[in-house]
This record gives sequence, structure tokens and C-alpha cells, in this order.
Amino acid sequence: MIIEKLHGMGIRSEHAYLAAFASIGVAVATWAGSLRAEPGAGLARADRWGIFVGEWAPTFFGLGLALSQFEQQDGTLEESDARHLREASQHAA
Repeated sequence: MIIEKLHGMGIRSEHAYLAAFASIGVAVATWAGSLRAEPGAGLARADRWGIFVGEWAPTFFGLGLALSQFEQQDGTLEESDARHLREASQHAA
């Protein structure tokens, strides 16, 4: 039900996967930023910030998988644009 509602809102599996990869980068940036911004607070606080944001990635990957399965069942899973680009470059050559 939730996955169907997300799909109906226009959220696709690719969006969830991109959010997962972005959250990994944000986790590292948050950890490094917290480590530099609060040198007196110590490593433990910086680690907590990095772990907090890092926990988002598995959730987004899980949503991506669930959306992908829904898209396969629904018939709305689109092929990668890479195939279309490859075909276009072969026709141009």
C-alpha cells in the first residue's frame, strides 16, 4: 500500500537508489564536518552524526527494491536510457 502510494506520487526506484547513494556521501560529509566543527566534542559525537545519516542508505535501498518489484508487476519498469543512447550512437555511425 505504501509502495503503491509512493509510485502514484511519481517516485520511482531510480529516485530511491539515487537518494541512497547521496545519503552515503552526506554521511561522510556530516561525519567530517562534525569532526572539524566541534573538535572539543570528540570523535564519538562525529561518529554519531555519521551513523545517524548513514542509516538512511539501507532504507532508501530497500524502498528502491520494493518500488522496482512493484514497477515490474505493474509493467511500468522502464529500460535504462543507456540502451537508447547505445542504439542512437550505432545509428549515427
